[in-house]
Amino acid sequence: MKDFDRNGYAIVRALAPAAMRERMLETARAHLAAATPPLEYEADVQYPGAPATHEAPGGRTVRRLLQAYARDPVFAQWATSPQLRVRLASLLGPDIQLSQAHHNCIMTKDPSYGSLTNWHRDIRYWSFERPELVSVWLALGRETIENGCLLVLPGSHAMDFDAGRLDEAQFLRTDVEANRPVLATQFPVELEPGDVLFFHSRLFHSAGRNQTRETKLSVVFTYHDAANRPLPESRSAALPDISL
Repeated sequence: MKDFDRNGYAIVRALAPAAMRERMLETARAHLAAATPPLEYEADVQYPGAPATHEAPGGRTVRRLLQAYARDPVFAQWATSPQLRVRLASLLGPDIQLSQAHHNCIMTKDPSYGSLTNWHRDIRYWSFERPELVSVWLALGRETIENGCLLVLPGSHAMDFDAGRLDEAQFLRTDVEANRPVLATQFPVELEPGDVLFFHSRLFHSAGRNQTRETKLSVVFTYHDAANRPLPESRSAALPDISL
């Protein structure tokens, strides 16, 4: 985790136990096939390439299976595992909380109707006393450029961007000259099954479309120091946190 402070992310290979990962993958596939709620459709997010409505072709394509922590005990077991706890403690301190209001989901990327995600910081829609949260992304299968792995801008978590470099939805603009040097640093986070990406809530990241024939599945949870509290009456405070 030594590179986290500099880059805003760190990759730990083969962190998830194989049997636990296989059980999560099996459960995720079953819930995806049955469209087990709660969930979010591609049409709901309106990202580039997403179906325009639920009634359009592909409009019922699932983008996220929500509330992963409560879906099956295996997800809660992973989210609070010693493997994560010890590494998060080195980044956030010993008193760690899992947010049920953010991420806490199984990310899906469909090869036919999965949309691309423009450059953004997760903290743009979150409300905490400090913008210092860490997300943990577990690859349930292989993640490559071809199937739409995450792309990151190393060090962007420590950078400030004025309003003119962002669009109205807080996505980083690719048509602004001042953004070109940082965009040129993009790094594809290619992962093998069981690999884990830890990344800062201020890190700019994006993802392309899935150009393979198989849906990509990932599990994502977000954590914060217990002293860094969600702001009252905000979306971030909508669900109780889980203490690790």
